[in-house]
Amino acid sequence: MTILVDHSRGATLLSKLEARTAMIGIVGLGYVGLPLAAATAHAGFRVIGFDADHTKVEKLKTGRSYIGAVTDKALQAMMAGGAFRPTFDFVDFAQCDVLAICVPTPLTKQREPDLSFVESTTRAIAGHLRKDQLIVLESTTYPGTTDEVMKPILEASGYRSGRDFFLGYSPEREDPGSTGFETATIPKVVAGDGPAAARLVAQFYGTIIDKVVPVSSIKVAEVVKLTENIFRAVNIALVNELKVIYGAMGIDIWEVIEAAKTKPFGYMPFYPGPGLGGHCIPIDPFYLTWKSREFEVSTKFIELAGEINVSMPHYVMSKLTEALDTRLGLPLSQAAILIVGVAYKKNVADVRESPALKLIELLESRTADIAYHDPYVARIPKTRKHPRLAGKDCIRLSRDSIGAYDAVVIVTDHDGIDYGLIANHSRLIIDTRNAMQRNGIVCDRVVKA
Repeated sequence: MTILVDHSRGATLLSKLEARTAMIGIVGLGYVGLPLAAATAHAGFRVIGFDADHTKVEKLKTGRSYIGAVTDKALQAMMAGGAFRPTFDFVDFAQCDVLAICVPTPLTKQREPDLSFVESTTRAIAGHLRKDQLIVLESTTYPGTTDEVMKPILEASGYRSGRDFFLGYSPEREDPGSTGFETATIPKVVAGDGPAAARLVAQFYGTIIDKVVPVSSIKVAEVVKLTENIFRAVNIALVNELKVIYGAMGIDIWEVIEAAKTKPFGYMPFYPGPGLGGHCIPIDPFYLTWKSREFEVSTKFIELAGEINVSMPHYVMSKLTEALDTRLGLPLSQAAILIVGVAYKKNVADVRESPALKLIELLESRTADIAYHDPYVARIPKTRKHPRLAGKDCIRLSRDSIGAYDAVVIVTDHDGIDYGLIANHSRLIIDTRNAMQRNGIVCDRVVKA
């Protein structure tokens, strides 16, 4: 049977994308949305950036960026040339030919998908929907979200996907803090609801990104992102478990990994740590496990990996407790502890899902004197899981401040930290990232955890 494709559908928008005269809207100006807006403007499009956070929008209007991947200079150049305009007025959705949704998809307290941001954004778009618009979701989610959640909301307007408007999905692949990649150079997986939408999504991103990777359906694209992050979560859980096993045997996991990665095939290095953080790796696996229940399929392997990674802050606290007792003869309840690094990964300011916050709460339940130093986080912001820590201020790292604490726990190994200063003035160092050895520092007060 021959299937006829109506190439006239979306032809007007396709022409605008080819000529780069289409107006592009980016909804959500965080670690994903703002770099995408910058890349889109750089490609020659006019961009409207939307965010419900008035503070973010006002800061952007003054030419100040809060995302490391977009410098103040780049932001100011975009705005001076008229290529970028930030706003919190969703009425302007109607001006946009393309709307890319880059909003958070967290978990509820019951560790179930929280699509409230996606749903509220989609409803706002539906209120201003017009013909020939392309709507693309970039937020990480379970397979079926675009078709089962977004599409009905948009079609309640009376317009139909594939006929009046076009719907697509393209998972974000940002790596905050990385210097080796940028938005335009990371291959982009794309899919659309029907041939016309698929063609439009590929054309849009193809003008911005060096390489576009089309897949056969939106559901495939949705699980590509989940697969990437579950792969990382499972392998990190494996090395975290090996760390505990080898540690009991007196074997250094870091030395093992360095030797193993010399094999040129069949091995890929992953590194242990104090737990997982960020918006993706600790959260994404639960999106798949939740959806799998609908099909009565178990996800034991994925859930076990999650349990191992979640347990790591407890393991770090146990190593700290043991080291305080054996090396200093001091119980944890009487110890003063300095946490170094509270961001979820090195060289970023993001504390979402950071294992450092969990560790601080665990320690504060045992001892009152806990402080932290992080060159990227001057004050801990309010988070969904750790609201009680909001407002806690960073202390300056100095000879006196280090010496005032019984132990230093390195949780996040930022490049700008003076590890030599820590080595010279600490009584005890619990190193969860192998930061001391990687910086060439030999110190008998270091305990790897």
